Amino acid sequence: MGAADFAWADGLRRAHFPPERNVLSAHITLFHHLPPSVLPELADRLKLLCRGPAPAARLIEVMLLGQGVAYRIDSPALMAMRDDLAEAFTGLLTPQDQARPRLHVTVQNKVPPAQAKALAQQLRADFRPRPFAIAGLAAWHYRGGPWEPTMKAMFRG
Repeated sequence: MGAADFAWADGLRRAHFPPERNVLSAHITLFHHLPPSVLPELADRLKLLCRGPAPAARLIEVMLLGQGVAYRIDSPALMAMRDDLAEAFTGLLTPQDQARPRLHVTVQNKVPPAQAKALAQQLRADFRPRPFAIAGLAAWHYRGGPWEPTMKAMFRG
């Protein structure tokens, strides 16, 4: 995310995500699990994708996730990048990652549904669709609790 949008989204996440479960900063998930064996190829592909301009993106709605809340992101260009990566790793994706995601930034999860509904109503009260900056692409490795950055590439175009 761009610096200002990251600060905004991560601030909301820190304010509303249960602290004991908030082990990541604000992010947009394109894939949940890629096998470690693809990391060298993934790094090359992310660098190649980031040679061009950042994809245009917009926050379009507040999403109720049942036990959490997120902001939905509309970005055909980012989704096209994700589709290219999914095609490159066909046969290696988990069932969850074979499905196209609903791009979003989660600000709350793993709370009682009534608490999530209340936050969704609060955030919807002054929400207006707006541009959202995407600055780069990254991969992280899950280490049983902490997450370790594997690589990142920033858009240059």
